Amino acid sequence: MRSPAFDESPGPAGAVLWPVLLALPVLAWLGGLVLLQTQRELPGEAVIAASLLAGQGCCVMVGRWWGRRRAALLWAALAGLLLAFSYASWRAELRLAERLPEAWEGRDLLLIGRIDSLPAATLGQAGAPGWRFEFELESAHAGPLSSDPPLPLPPRLLLSAYAEHADAAPPPLRAGERWQLLVRLKQPQGLMNPHGFDYELWMFEQGLRASGVLRPGGAQRRLAEAPITSIDAARQRLREALQRRVGEPGAAGVLAALSLGDQAAISRADWALFRDTGLSHLLSVSGLHVTMFAWAAQGLLGWAWRGSARLCLRCPAPAVARWGGVAAALAYALFSGWGIPAQRTVWMLASLALLRSLGLRWPWPLALLLSALVVTVVDPWAVCQAGFWLSFCAVGLLMAAGDDEPAHGWRAQLLAGLRNQAVATLGLAPLSLLFFQQLSLVGVLANLLAIPWVSLVITPLALGGAILPGLWIWGAWCVELMMALLRWLVSWPLAVWTVLVAPLWAQAAGLAAGVLLVLPLPWRLRALGMALALPLLWPAPERPREGEFEFLAADVGQGTAVLLRTAHHALLYDAGPQYAPGVDAGQRVLLPLLRALGVRQLDQLMLSHRDSDHVGGAASVAAGLPVQGLRSSLEPSHPLHRLFQSSLPCNAGERWVWDGVQFELLHPSAEQVRQQQLKSNELSCVLHVRNASGQQTALLMGDLEAGQEAELLRRHRPGALRAELLLVPHHGSKTSSTPELLAAVAPRWAVVQSGYRNRFGHPALPVMARYQAAGIEVFNSPDCGAWRWRSEKEAASCQRLLDRRYWHRRPLSMGADRERVGPPEAERSGEED
Repeated sequence: MRSPAFDESPGPAGAVLWPVLLALPVLAWLGGLVLLQTQRELPGEAVIAASLLAGQGCCVMVGRWWGRRRAALLWAALAGLLLAFSYASWRAELRLAERLPEAWEGRDLLLIGRIDSLPAATLGQAGAPGWRFEFELESAHAGPLSSDPPLPLPPRLLLSAYAEHADAAPPPLRAGERWQLLVRLKQPQGLMNPHGFDYELWMFEQGLRASGVLRPGGAQRRLAEAPITSIDAARQRLREALQRRVGEPGAAGVLAALSLGDQAAISRADWALFRDTGLSHLLSVSGLHVTMFAWAAQGLLGWAWRGSARLCLRCPAPAVARWGGVAAALAYALFSGWGIPAQRTVWMLASLALLRSLGLRWPWPLALLLSALVVTVVDPWAVCQAGFWLSFCAVGLLMAAGDDEPAHGWRAQLLAGLRNQAVATLGLAPLSLLFFQQLSLVGVLANLLAIPWVSLVITPLALGGAILPGLWIWGAWCVELMMALLRWLVSWPLAVWTVLVAPLWAQAAGLAAGVLLVLPLPWRLRALGMALALPLLWPAPERPREGEFEFLAADVGQGTAVLLRTAHHALLYDAGPQYAPGVDAGQRVLLPLLRALGVRQLDQLMLSHRDSDHVGGAASVAAGLPVQGLRSSLEPSHPLHRLFQSSLPCNAGERWVWDGVQFELLHPSAEQVRQQQLKSNELSCVLHVRNASGQQTALLMGDLEAGQEAELLRRHRPGALRAELLLVPHHGSKTSSTPELLAAVAPRWAVVQSGYRNRFGHPALPVMARYQAAGIEVFNSPDCGAWRWRSEKEAASCQRLLDRRYWHRRPLSMGADRERVGPPEAERSGEED
């Protein structure tokens, strides 16, 4: 495989140069893909064309400089980088061209197409059962089919359908069926918080360029049943048979996830248990399951093929077994929903089979890199997923740290298994902390027991139940046994280690530490790895200075949640909405955000009033984080009081000081809270925060309405309500933000927490015009994301602008190039279209 012309000098250096020549451009290819994913905007067509031509030119230069080792390597790396950048840019342009036009957002459209996925059970905000599914569009119309031309809409959509009320049945939608649906669509819009999940990236990678909800009425009509060849229809029939046979929902969900790829069948509580024990990778159709299925099929097919001399003469048994295993892996991946982890494994197995069939005995790093190349050619956005790096790094670490001699005997095999588990756990720990900010300290033991149990017992029983349904009963019993063990493990002290997000330099040091700890190196170098890991394990939290405070208005959708931090204290003002029964802003947004910022406990949770968009996540916050006390305007009989050891009413005039920062309650009085004679909004707790110098202040007003705004103005002397920052009352409703209040507060900035295209029309355009006329700069969370400001700093920041990438929806009311809020004379706007 080595070219003598390329080998300038004799010796071992030339013998290993050809693997480097092949590996370097693949690494550069991955670097080019990562480089594009960091771009705020896609390059123009001219830049893409120039990158493609330059990459092709570099390939020519590799051949021209073949005799010079370093020059050839340089040209090869540059070629890989430029070709990856141009290829991924082209693919991204095609995907972006499928966006939903803004003119068709929020309008009733008549769609015709096919249900293209297994419908996943979901719940609406009022507890109405429903389905969420992917829809392959054939045609779309704004009016009757006979009179209106088709509309240019995205070819694949993510739709939701709900029952009319909580006791009704959801629409009878089945995978593979062809339907006519009346739908209201919107562009992908996710919540944008520091270190939060990027929903818009997930939608972009899946090719789902719009989401929507079915509208009530008689327009919904089934046009055709699922064809007999529909894999998704067969999967749905099997799921229903499994649910009928296994009565315990938790066990049925695990079996459905392992056999059908239906991860939505696993409850959120069970997912939390698997995450805390480090087993999330096992409960999807992962690379391990696909590989073991392929290995079993390969062995069975090879044994059967070798039984016939005639067949062996026609085609060697090893080749048939090898490609039969790939075909079995492909079939399993398709039947389980063709998820991203299964896809990566299929392409990896196909790449390795191709190398073996061509007679190429490449070193394992080259084979692994070739697999990564194939995966990223198919899916250029795979490099944005934690699973991509975790899976390839796990395989690479095991190969790098593995012994050349195979283990003989059960003791040696057991020790080898323990060693491999330790290598994977130690080597992947920095990546786990980097991606998830947590590490399961019981994960080694949990994986040691669960990997063989799930892979060799539960998964075969789950798959075998498709032929012999009685096996599902045995599989459910095995699942329940495993779940009992996991609950026992997670109850151990310090079962899960959580850290805040570390700075970039600490993350790089932690990754280097993981490599040093698992490679077969002298122990002195491994000790260096422990030292390098310390900044990632115990990063120093960034807190405001003494006498200053931080204001972070989280992006929670249609609701309120604001984190106020001083040097050593933290207060959460409201806890956001409940999105659906069992799903709220506390578990989805606030707890991950608080942990990522290093907030270990809340000194106070203040709930302004009882409306669900302000208290919906309070129970989850109380369950997930120590809270020293509750202060609210809730009625004495409200069940949330029972979750806290200390619960006090908001009381106008009450003051306290944390780290030099003064907090003062302005409304309501304790007597008003006890009597509960005012409406919920009128009882909103109003909080005024002032730094030590008194120059920087913030005013949080809940959902206070005009009448109480006037009362507030009467009770306080002129200038007492002035604030640099105003949390806009009642999300910008017409019932609040009177001109008199704006004149009294005279804020520099105003922050609106509202949901994208919410049904209330918040913030109201007349109210926003009032702010604009007063010269106040308004920031609305759908366009800004989380809004963050420190009283000691001149500027504030919008998370949506700081983290903007080319796949994100462009904010309507802010320039895409503005990352930080400037001084008062800067450009002002805030109206939401």
